[in-house]
Amino acid sequence: MSTRACVVHGAGDLRIEEREPAAPGPGDVEISVALGGICGSDLHYYHRGSVGDFHVREPMVLGHEVVGRVATTGSDVDGLEIGTPVAVHPATPCGACPECTRDHRNVCAHSRYLGSAARTPHVQGGFAQRIVVPAAQVRPLPAGLDPRRAVLAEPLSVALHAVRRAGEVTGRRVLVTGAGPIGCLTAAALKSAGAAEVVVTDLLDAPLAIAARVGATTTIRADRGDPEQVDVAIEASGSAAGLSTCVRAVRRGGAVVLLGLLPPGETGFLGNVVVTRELQLLGAFRFDREFDDALSLLADGLPVDPVLTHTFPLSEAVAAFDIAGDRTAASKVLLDLTAG
Repeated sequence: MSTRACVVHGAGDLRIEEREPAAPGPGDVEISVALGGICGSDLHYYHRGSVGDFHVREPMVLGHEVVGRVATTGSDVDGLEIGTPVAVHPATPCGACPECTRDHRNVCAHSRYLGSAARTPHVQGGFAQRIVVPAAQVRPLPAGLDPRRAVLAEPLSVALHAVRRAGEVTGRRVLVTGAGPIGCLTAAALKSAGAAEVVVTDLLDAPLAIAARVGATTTIRADRGDPEQVDVAIEASGSAAGLSTCVRAVRRGGAVVLLGLLPPGETGFLGNVVVTRELQLLGAFRFDREFDDALSLLADGLPVDPVLTHTFPLSEAVAAFDIAGDRTAASKVLLDLTAG
C-alpha cells in the first residue's frame, strides 16, 4: 500500500508524493504517523536546500518530530502492541564508535537521523503516512499524554540537552538568545530545572510573548536593549549577533552554550572576552536519553502549549512551511498526516 509523503527536491521545491513504504524487517516497527512538527532544519532544507554544510542532493522526505501508532511489527519485537500510541526518537547511533561506547551517542559520526542530508543516500524522514524504524527508536506515550503535546518531545529534548550542558542552573540567572520554538522550550526547561531568572531576547514581539507564557521571567527586544549580567547564556538564535550578546552578558567564569546552528563557514566572536573573563564555550548538539525525560515532563504538564500555534493537513504542506517561516505569525507548526 502506497503512502503519501512530504518530499523536498531542492530549495523552494516541496512536493507531496506517493511512496512505497518498506516492509518492517526483524527488529523494525511500522508506524502510522499522525502528527509531525516542522523544525527549523526542515525550513532550511525547504528555503535554502541545505542546513549548515548539509545539502539536499536527492529527493528526501522531511521531518523528524513525529508521533503516531504502531501499525505492524517485524519479528523479534516485543512489548509494542498494534495500535499503541508512540513517539519516535529520530536518531540511530552506530553503537560501536568511541563516542557511542563513552555514552556520547548524540555526536556519533555514523548516526542516522530522520530527515537528514548529512549523509548520502539521505536518511528519509518522518513526514510520511507510514514509516519503518528500528524498535529501539519507538517510545510508547505515557498514559494521558495528548499526541499534540507529544510532538514536542524531540525539540524539548534538544532544549533539555542544552540545559544539561550548561551545568547547574538552580537559583541562577540564565539568558536565552532567540525565542523560536527551541528558545521557548529552553526557557521552559530552565524554569523546570530551577533557574531563578530566565531572560529571553529576540528581535520580534510575537515570539517573546510566547516565551513569557512558557517560562521566561524577563523578555527583551534585542534591538532595544541589552540584558544585564547573567550566570549562564544559551545561544538559540543561530546568529553571530546572538553569540556576541551571550559572550558580553555572561559574568566572569560563566558559561555560554551554543545551541543554534550558525551560518556555514567561520563565525567571528569575542575571543579576547572569552580569554580574559575565563568563559566556557560549550556546544550542544541534538540529544540522547533526554527524549524519555521530555516525554515524562510533557506528561506531567510542563506548560509549553503556547508554542503550538498552527496545524495543517499534509495536502497543505507548502502553506504550512510558508507560515512556519513567518516568525511574526507562528511558532511550532504541525502537519496532520491523517488528514492528507
